[in-house]
Amino acid sequence: MIRLFAALDLPDAAAEALAPFQCGLAEAAWRPREALHITLKFAGDLREDLADDLDAELSRIGGAPLELSLAGAGAFGEGRDIHAVWARVNPTPALSKLARACEIAARRAGLKADARACTPHVTLAYLTRPEPETVARWLAFAENLRVPGFRVDCFGLYSSWRGPDGSRYRLERSYPLDRRADPA
Repeated sequence: MIRLFAALDLPDAAAEALAPFQCGLAEAAWRPREALHITLKFAGDLREDLADDLDAELSRIGGAPLELSLAGAGAFGEGRDIHAVWARVNPTPALSKLARACEIAARRAGLKADARACTPHVTLAYLTRPEPETVARWLAFAENLRVPGFRVDCFGLYSSWRGPDGSRYRLERSYPLDRRADPA
C-alpha cells in the first residue's frame, strides 16, 4: 500500500512569503518548506495496481499553467478540536477545473468519490487541542497574509509517510500543464 495525493508545489518565493506567518501558536507543528503544497485530490492508501491506474489517469490531464495567489487564512475544526491552520488560496476557475479533473481521474482509476468540498489552501501547521482564543488571535494576524500571483506549470503525484516528526512527502510523478487534455 502507498498513500498518495495529487498536488501543486509552491514556488520558492511563495513558500518564503509564508514563513513570517508560521509562528505565534505554541501548540503548532509548523510544516517545513518541502511540505507546503496545494492538494488537488487526496487518494489515500492504495494498492500498487490502483496507484498505477491513478498515475495513468492523471497523466491524461492537460491544460494551461495556472496563475495563483494567496490571501488570508483559515482553520479546520472548531474550538479545542481545531486541527490545522492554513493559508487561503484565492480560487480561480482554472484551479477548480484542475481539481475536478483530478477527482474524475481518480474515479476512472477506481477510487471512490470524495464527498468533501474542496477548499483550496496551503496547510501551515497541525494543532493538537489548542486554546481557541490563541487560534483566533493567530487568524486575525494571518488575515494580513498576502502572496502575490505566482505561476504553476505542473502538478504532481506525491507519496506520504508518517514519521515521528509528522508526514514526509516525495514527488512520485510530475504532470505538465502545457498541453491539451485527452478528449476522452
